[in-house]
Amino acid sequence: MWALDLDLDFFLSDCCPLAPKGERPSADCANPWTEAAVSAFLEGGLGLDARRPIPGRITETHDGALAFWKERMDAGRLTRPFSVVHVDAHADLGIGKPGPGFVLNNVLGIPPKERDDFSRYYAQKQLDEANYLLFALAFRWIDALTLVRDPFSRPDLPPFVERDGEGYRPIRLRSFVSSLFEDRYGAEPEIPLTVYNDPKTVCIRKPFACMNLAISPRYAPKTADALILIIARYMTLV
Repeated sequence: MWALDLDLDFFLSDCCPLAPKGERPSADCANPWTEAAVSAFLEGGLGLDARRPIPGRITETHDGALAFWKERMDAGRLTRPFSVVHVDAHADLGIGKPGPGFVLNNVLGIPPKERDDFSRYYAQKQLDEANYLLFALAFRWIDALTLVRDPFSRPDLPPFVERDGEGYRPIRLRSFVSSLFEDRYGAEPEIPLTVYNDPKTVCIRKPFACMNLAISPRYAPKTADALILIIARYMTLV
């Protein structure tokens, strides 16, 4: 099964600096795409059709995807593991604080069936909108990952994402801690990775079981909010 994971900051002319908590980036930092450009990408690039909307949810920050996916899995509407198409100006795999170290050295030491109690990671201030996708990989929820970036995306792919010629090697999370538990938990799975760096090259046709959109207010100026209703045409809110 496939899940489509969108961030509003993808649909901008540039990456905005992270705004302070409770604030939005200046409208001068980037312009939102036009309605026509958004629709053309969603339909031509991702194969969406507003006449056949997909079950979806809009969240304030991108880590809200975790609760949405878990809810869908618990309801039997999303089967674990599933594949994710992550459309975002950022990789959300843990560059910067708190970084990937906590996941690699702590989460991988927990029995896989017990890892996805993500409320504990919020309480420990280790999980946020910039690393939630790394947590989802560590939970063994995801069996294939596609990153759709734009030409202005910053170089934020972590060291465990390795090039292989023109493409990328599958991601396999590893650490000294994980090696200690391989006999008990099995090796961490290899997760095939595909990366697009230009929206114009994207042509993905997947039977998406669900989709979600993050507003990410600290990364997108207020002017981008006009695009929310445009993207929402392609989903049935659940």
